[in-house]
Amino acid sequence: MPRFYCPTPLLSNTLLELPAGAARHVQVLRLQPGDAITLFNGESTEEFDATVTRMGRSDVQVHVGAPRTTDREPARRVHLVVGMPANDRMDWLVEKATELGVASIQPLMTERSVLRLAGERAEKKVAHWQSVAISACEQCGGNRVPTVHPVLTLSHWLKTLPEAAKDSQRLLLSLREGSEALHIRPPTQATVFLSGPEGGLASAEEELALAQGFAPVSLGPRVLRAETAALAALATLALLP
Repeated sequence: MPRFYCPTPLLSNTLLELPAGAARHVQVLRLQPGDAITLFNGESTEEFDATVTRMGRSDVQVHVGAPRTTDREPARRVHLVVGMPANDRMDWLVEKATELGVASIQPLMTERSVLRLAGERAEKKVAHWQSVAISACEQCGGNRVPTVHPVLTLSHWLKTLPEAAKDSQRLLLSLREGSEALHIRPPTQATVFLSGPEGGLASAEEELALAQGFAPVSLGPRVLRAETAALAALATLALLP
């Protein structure tokens, strides 16, 4: 059954005009009155059965049915903080991280970042990545849409470390000697995982992160691409028992 993100309050046994994005998606799929769909608002583990009642030229009305709790989220909440890879690799990273159950994504500009964003261009990119995350949630069955935060520099993010990060386990992907192998830990707390762009973080940037309580960890002897490394760590932390 097709699933649609509907960022509005969902109430059983009510008629609802779908938001523009969901309505457009319903029309693209050529659904008709009487067809069944699933709605979720991205903020809880509840899904709602719904039935299309009217198809207009640019609007769609549905009847919202009963909710059901469908928890498909990982036991551990992992917040990914990542130096943005170049080209369309960030799109791919956001999509796959969402499928793996990431709780949020913080895009960073670092010393070695190829992709440099600021102002309106950065805002448009973040809005695009958020739409990629929504589409991935619709496809994979995720109920909580991860937030893609505004682009920041690494130094700015570390100086204004969010309270949620301060209360979480903090891990830094690093190739430095003495880095502990990343292994499965009991999902007793949220994790903030910091990963660099192509070429990794510079030594001075790693020192800044270590000063903020980040522990260096390794994924093994192979050097992975920036997007591969972030996803491998996410899969290890969020999905494996």
